[in-house]
Amino acid sequence: MKLSRKVPLNAVRVFEAVARLGSFTRAGEELGMTQTAVSYQIRLLEDHVGEMLFIRQARRSILTATGERMLPKISEAFGLLTDALADAREQADGILEIRSTPTFASHWLARHIGAFQLQHPGLAVRILRIEKPVDFRQDNADIAIFRSEEPPADVDAQELFRLQYTPMLSPKLADTIGGIKTPEDLLKLPLIGGGQEWWRSWCAMVNIDNPTFGPNYMDTYGALDLEGNAAIAGHGVALLSSFFHQDDLDTGRLIMPFDICKKDDRTYWLISPKSRRKSAKVIAFRQWMTDTLPSWLSPGQ
Repeated sequence: MKLSRKVPLNAVRVFEAVARLGSFTRAGEELGMTQTAVSYQIRLLEDHVGEMLFIRQARRSILTATGERMLPKISEAFGLLTDALADAREQADGILEIRSTPTFASHWLARHIGAFQLQHPGLAVRILRIEKPVDFRQDNADIAIFRSEEPPADVDAQELFRLQYTPMLSPKLADTIGGIKTPEDLLKLPLIGGGQEWWRSWCAMVNIDNPTFGPNYMDTYGALDLEGNAAIAGHGVALLSSFFHQDDLDTGRLIMPFDICKKDDRTYWLISPKSRRKSAKVIAFRQWMTDTLPSWLSPGQ
C-alpha cells in the first residue's frame, strides 16, 4: 500500500500547524483553509490514530498527552521535508542563513565571516540580527548564535564561550573628572548598563559597599551593542568585554581603568535544527567557528 494511502499526510500538516499556533482558526489562516476544513482534518487524523489529539477550549486548543508525544517527531519530519525541498531548489548548498545577537554579529562575525567565504566560495552567507532565540519551526535559518543561560530544547547546541566584563569609558569622559584613579571615581560619572545589579556585583568585587547611582544612569536592558556605542560616544561608563572592544581599546576610543572583571551569567551558544545535523554547510560553519575563535576563549570562560 502506498504511504499516501496509509498516512493522511494533509491531516498531519494541519495537526502541526494547530499544535504550533494553538488555534484552529489561526492554523486555517496560515494554511488557507476554513476552520471547518481544519476540524475535519484533525478528526480524520484522530480516527487514524485512535486517540484525541486536542482538548478544544473557547480561545485555544491544547494538546492531549498523545498529541504531545506526536508533535516533536512530526516537527522534525517537516524540518527534514523543508531541507529536502531546499536541496531540490539548489538552496541548501547555496545559502547559509545565520541569525545572531546584534553585538556578536557586528563586533565579531561581520569582521571575520569573509575568511569563511573565501574557504567556501560557492556558498553565500546571509546574516540577520536577532534579539531572541530562533524558532527553527518557523524561521528558515541554518544557524543561530545567541546569549542565554541554557539553549532551547530540541536543537543541536554547542557552547561557545562565556565573557568577562569590566568598566570601560572614553578618555575624554575620564578627563572631565581629572582621570580615573580609584574604582570610586567611576561612580562620579553616568553609568551605562543592562541593570544596576551588574554594577552592584562589580562594585562588590572592588569592595564598594552600597554604591549610589546617580540620576544619569542609562539602562539599555542588556543591549550590549548600544552600551558600547554609548561609551565610545562619551555618554557614560559601561561594563564591556575586551573580546568585542579590543580594537576600541587599541585605538584609544575606550580605556579600561581596572583589570577586574565580572563573569557573565549567560553563555553564547551556537545552535542549529536537528534536521540539519548532517548538512555540509552547517558542519563546515561549526568547524570554522571552532578554528577561528581565539584559543583563550574556551567554553565556560
